[in-house]
Amino acid sequence: MIEVYIDGSSAGNPGPSGAGIFINADGDVSRYSIPLGVMTNHEAEYHAFIKALEICLEKGYTVVSFRTDSQLVNAAVEKEFVKNNMYAPLLEKALQLSSQFELFFMKWIPSSENKTADELARKAARIIHNMKGTET
Repeated sequence: MIEVYIDGSSAGNPGPSGAGIFINADGDVSRYSIPLGVMTNHEAEYHAFIKALEICLEKGYTVVSFRTDSQLVNAAVEKEFVKNNMYAPLLEKALQLSSQFELFFMKWIPSSENKTADELARKAARIIHNMKGTET
């Protein structure tokens, strides 16, 4: 089973944001640090999830187990519902993508178990932050 750790990070709320994705495919490890632009932390969490789903589909994975420290995203996926309509299109896209897997699991984990994805997300947010600082 493919293990996927995801995290979104925002330097400010909203602020420069990034997605961190760590994939362990039976010992074949991939790390992604993806700049997302300026958004809220919750939006960054959803975008990290969507980007990870897209990567897994592109790689042809069929059985995936996602781990997130975002209680908001985990609960939304579990219930297939969001209270805040702002996140409804993001959840809808994520559910559509996750339905393409033969088996899809998502589990909430504490931040202490998601350090690699967190570091990758923060790195991506810094890239956006540094790019903003160079604009004139």
